[in-house]
Formats: sequence, structure tokens, C-alpha cells
Amino acid sequence: MPAEHGADVPDVPGGDQELWSRAAAGDVAAFGALFDRHAGAVWNYAYRLTGSWATAEDLASLTFLTAWRRLGEVTLVNDSARPWLYTVTANLARREQRRLGRFAAVLTRLPRNNVVRDHAEDVAGQIDADRQLKVVLNAVAKLPRAERRAVELCLLGGLSTAEASAVLGIAEPSVRARISRARGRLRELLRDTDARVGEEF
Repeated sequence: MPAEHGADVPDVPGGDQELWSRAAAGDVAAFGALFDRHAGAVWNYAYRLTGSWATAEDLASLTFLTAWRRLGEVTLVNDSARPWLYTVTANLARREQRRLGRFAAVLTRLPRNNVVRDHAEDVAGQIDADRQLKVVLNAVAKLPRAERRAVELCLLGGLSTAEASAVLGIAEPSVRARISRARGRLRELLRDTDARVGEEF
């Protein structure tokens, strides 16, 4: 992971709502402060959703571009920009997965002669952590939609059940119930895979 996404950034005075309002009024520095505060978490979330460093970079950039364009339209949850940013990231990730799915379908119809593999992709594909993450993501994709959204926000994104409740528009006990059911399904789906993957749930 690029160093800037793993490093702690100094806290900036003011809550997210205050910074968001200032940014909506044209304060570029306030938006920069929001970016510094949340960029690492958004990148990490995008990576957990996609298993790809490069895609995570693209999704994080697009998420903040979307935020900049919609500053005046958005109401934050519990004075935190993170739930909204995660929702945007998840929507962008699903769109990207659909696009890649269509691209892969086209590739399967092309002749394979003279195809040169990308060395960087080969190296990345050998990283055990990436392989395990992709196994988990494949299992998460098989969950019912309601449970999958709760997992994306809470287990992959690290949001609290209260924050996820506000994002999903359902009661907090319902979020906890969805997480509980999803954990059971994921353990079943991951039972025959690497034990270290199963331990995450």
C-alpha cells in the first residue's frame, strides 16, 4: 500500500460538518482538510472492496471528486463524512466491477495467440494477502444484497452499527442482525478455504 495511505495525518481542528460547510462555501483548504482526514480510510475501504491497489487509487480519487461536486447537496451522518464517502466508494466499486465483468466477457471471445501478460499483474497476483482478500470478496459477493451492504460498511469499512444504520436507513438492531446472519453465511462459504481467511469472520 502506498505510504501516504498508511501514515497518520495530523488532526485538523473542526468537525467534519463544519469543514464540509466551509468547503461548500468555497473554502478549498477546508476540503483539503477533509481529504487529509479521510483519504487513507477511503483508500483502504476501496482496496478491501476490490483487492486491487490501482483500482483503490482510482476509486478514492473519484470518491473525493464526487464529494467536491456534491458538497452543497449532502447532509452528513453524525458529523462524520466517512459514512457518505464509503457509500460513494461502494457504488463506484460496484460500477467498476460490472465494467470489468463486461470487459472480461469480451476478452474470453478473443484469440489468445500473442497475448503478453502484464508482469506487474503477475507479481501482484502472487501476494498472499491479495489472494486471500479476493477469496473473501468473492464470498461477500454471494451474500444477499441487504447483508452484503451491512458487511461492506461494518466489517470491511469499519463503520459502527449506528453509522451503518443511518446510511442504510434501518434500525441499528437490524444492522446487527444482518451482520450476524452474514457472518454465519461467510463462515460456511469460507470453510474450505485458507483458515486465515475464515478467521476474519
